[in-house]
Amino acid sequence: MVQGTTSDAGKSTLVAALCRILYRRGVRVAPFKPQNMALNSAVTVDGGEIGRAQAVQAYACGLEPHTDMNPVLLKPNTDTGCQVIIHGKVVCNLEATGYHAYKSTAMRAVLASWQRLQSKYEYVVVEGAGSPAEINLRENDIANMGFAEAVDCPVVLVADIDRGGVFAHIVGTLALLSESERARVIGFVINRFRGDIALLQPGLDWLEQETGKPVLGVIPYLHGLHIEAEDAVPKTTYPHPNPPPEMGRELRRLRIVVPVLPHISNHTDFDALRLHPQVDFHFVKMNEAIPPADLIILPGSKNVRGDLEYLRAHGWDKALTRHLRYGGKVLGICGGFQMLGRLIHDPFAIEGDAGSSSGLGWLDMETTLAQTKQLRQVFANLAFTEAQVTGYEIHMGVSTGGALQNPALYITDGQVSQAEGAISDDNQIAGTYLHGLFDHEQSCAAWLQWAGLQTQQQFDYEKLRNDELDRLADCVEQHLDWNKLAQYI
Repeated sequence: MVQGTTSDAGKSTLVAALCRILYRRGVRVAPFKPQNMALNSAVTVDGGEIGRAQAVQAYACGLEPHTDMNPVLLKPNTDTGCQVIIHGKVVCNLEATGYHAYKSTAMRAVLASWQRLQSKYEYVVVEGAGSPAEINLRENDIANMGFAEAVDCPVVLVADIDRGGVFAHIVGTLALLSESERARVIGFVINRFRGDIALLQPGLDWLEQETGKPVLGVIPYLHGLHIEAEDAVPKTTYPHPNPPPEMGRELRRLRIVVPVLPHISNHTDFDALRLHPQVDFHFVKMNEAIPPADLIILPGSKNVRGDLEYLRAHGWDKALTRHLRYGGKVLGICGGFQMLGRLIHDPFAIEGDAGSSSGLGWLDMETTLAQTKQLRQVFANLAFTEAQVTGYEIHMGVSTGGALQNPALYITDGQVSQAEGAISDDNQIAGTYLHGLFDHEQSCAAWLQWAGLQTQQQFDYEKLRNDELDRLADCVEQHLDWNKLAQYI
């Protein structure tokens, strides 16, 4: 089990690397995260919902994601409450104190999934959540040491040296563990190191002497590494891996803007655009100036009415109107699609207080949030071209209205073709519930052409994503002391 001294220490990345290393050695390996709190999720082969990081780790193992890989998923919909998903299905909404009392029920689900994975795979690589030293959360813990103790699992502690204070993080974390938990830690991995390892060696020697535990590896900072984010919106724009010559002259770049909503979800939808050599992509916070754009995409949201109110409070409705008046395009995905209609109803208080809100009114439709979540993997053809798209739906809204008579795509389900989404009569506005629109080369190229990019360079995001997993695995395999680690696997 990989646990971290802090959030974002590198747990997800190290687990993905270990999974890919073991997979390349020809063994049956699966990832596992007992409890995840994230708004980036994926639809599984068994029709459920898990954290996005575990889906990436599954791909690293050569597997389709399965709900047993993340049996408990918490999706925050307010500052103090969240939607609780067990084995891929929504079971309730709980405030933080209510979930604390629910942990014993959740633990039963965790152990059931763990036992099923152990029966099917030779190796299971487990990821913790946050830090095991969060003493206010230690009672009835199911995410870190509580799980490790319950199943007798050895633990590797990973710490991020790039943020500073790495030795304090490690020693301080150990100090806050119980005696049996400290004994369970078999060693440390220091992540994101830059510089000369010789300058770090005295610190490593001190750490091993102070704790009596080995440093299993020092992983260098991998510049430009792309692994889909577990939750946080990326703070940086990666350099384009294959920039076209004379960028901006021979090949035009399309300017795309996505607002960072307070409850933005599945922002990994835009990874392919951020990395595309002909896209000038920007996540823009609510209080930042909106740069000129060819396309503005309204993303998914875990609280659509609340985020729409936030958009209006920061003047985005007026900015979007002006953008359209000057010929720009607008695309809404999932919650962003719902915002484009006339009304949004939440009669069962699914995402907040019960009630209705006016949408932006650009598509003739209205949406009602239902009590059953739609979860499915989708194969479709775009309505405005022959391009195919593979994606997934995760939503509780049901949309109706005349706008849906002019769909954005047609879902193919056996012999039946089902219209989905909408495109405005003037072709400036489009919306769909489908996530993953840009992950596949054909669909991405078609949407960029719809937005105004006529001459395009070939860009295969799926290949890049797989190559990055191999680059990560190569690096970790080189810098990890496998001989020290192997005895515990």
